[in-house]
Amino acid sequence: MKRFRWAIAAAAFALLAAPDAQAQRSIRWGNNGEVTTMDPHGVFSTANAALLGNIYESLVRLDANLRFEPGLATRWEVLAPDRYRFTIRQGVKFHDGTPMTPADVVASLRRASVPNSPYASVTHMIKEVEQSGPDTVDVILRGPYPVLINDLAGVAILSEAWMQRHDASLPTDPARGSAGYANVNTNGTGPFRLVSRTLDSETVLEAFPDWWDRRAHNIDRVSFRPVPNDATRLAALLSGQLDVITPTPLQDAERLRRDPNITLVEAQDLRVMYYGFNVDEAHRTSGGGDRNPLADRRVRQAMTMALDLDGVTRSVMRGLTRPTHALIASEITGYDDAQSVQRARFDPEGAKRLLAEAGYPDGFAMTLECPVDRFVNADRLCQASAAMWARVGIRVTYSGLRFAAYMQRFRTRDQDMYLMGWANTPQLDGFSILNNVLATRSQQRGSWNAGRTSDPALDTLVERIATEMDPARRTALLTEAFAIERANFWMIPLYREPMLLASRRGFTVPAFADGRMRFWLARAPE
Repeated sequence: MKRFRWAIAAAAFALLAAPDAQAQRSIRWGNNGEVTTMDPHGVFSTANAALLGNIYESLVRLDANLRFEPGLATRWEVLAPDRYRFTIRQGVKFHDGTPMTPADVVASLRRASVPNSPYASVTHMIKEVEQSGPDTVDVILRGPYPVLINDLAGVAILSEAWMQRHDASLPTDPARGSAGYANVNTNGTGPFRLVSRTLDSETVLEAFPDWWDRRAHNIDRVSFRPVPNDATRLAALLSGQLDVITPTPLQDAERLRRDPNITLVEAQDLRVMYYGFNVDEAHRTSGGGDRNPLADRRVRQAMTMALDLDGVTRSVMRGLTRPTHALIASEITGYDDAQSVQRARFDPEGAKRLLAEAGYPDGFAMTLECPVDRFVNADRLCQASAAMWARVGIRVTYSGLRFAAYMQRFRTRDQDMYLMGWANTPQLDGFSILNNVLATRSQQRGSWNAGRTSDPALDTLVERIATEMDPARRTALLTEAFAIERANFWMIPLYREPMLLASRRGFTVPAFADGRMRFWLARAPE
């Protein structure tokens, strides 16, 4: 019996390791997490967009240098501060073979703009969308809005007839308790189309032969496989079961640099990792008590002072990134050098004094929640941070969760403290994190505001930033808004996430700072 079981296991391993027979040029991508939904409007997530961006396209897109360029729209013009006209590209087909029309664009933008849409943070200024000519669509806004083009770079276009046929006219996301046809099926216009999907196992794409753009890649087939464990993911790459992995374990970087059979691409992600506090006075931490210690600015400053970011980036991140004191990367509109100044120097004794001043001479108890399968070395980061806070008397219960479970908790906004990252993509504008993460929660704003921050002065600035068309005045408003966050210590910026993309020799898979996987720019061995 044991011999029979071993034979079955060996056969299964051989099947996994064998090259794909369906295509001569395939690429097997191992990622640390699963895509939560195939609905491109189902969740506002860079992680989902990394895969779905190969299936769906938008009116505007980012080129290889992350500059905005025409996508499914060939041009656009500003008819008035609150009205944009887009000329829709002709000759584009959906994956089911039907032609894309302006009506599909209208239906898609309306779908992404419905009340309580997961994409409301980037579509909230859209008042109406209408077809204005045989090949044009007008987007009517609620007022002047300087980043419409930036926002539309992330809003996918779907087939109206397909949505109607499958009762998919509204966005759906299983993590929010909604399900539908678009969660597991797709019909985009992109360079690859969906062939099959087995949740938590494999999602298979194939090259779309009728893609409208010039084909620079030679990939016939993409196999996406979630592999949460770092060691397993790396072993699969080294043994030839996978062709490219994301992320690559940082502790293996030097080994992979020396391996002649591996290509290691190193870059800095636009994503800034940060800790968020639940600052709501009505919140009670897991340690109990009659007040929320995290609602006190002095406590948040003390926790910032107790964290040795130099030590974290040196040990946990293997020196592959540096501490940051800004919530946005330097490439993002709204960044200025003043944001790079250290918020509070590492000073555990000073942190203890601040805690005592705030009424917590013996510290307090709380819970830190972290997603263990989404960000690079997140588990180690959170454990190291908990140990540092323990040295100043803060007793941290660490809760490491898989991303799907973590997001369910995140949406309750009932966490004491949490780890998150924000890349401001595809907008590449600081308004993104201000509007999504820091603004008071409403139908249009604060969809990712898990810390319950609510500040009238900041909200006023966010409203002004949303409509200010003068670049110089708008930059000044962005600077003022980020200064408010810094002064209140609502978050602890940590570092820009290091990006290591490892692939087998012969594969060319470019890495992009926005975290997208653009397989239409990749090459497999001939």
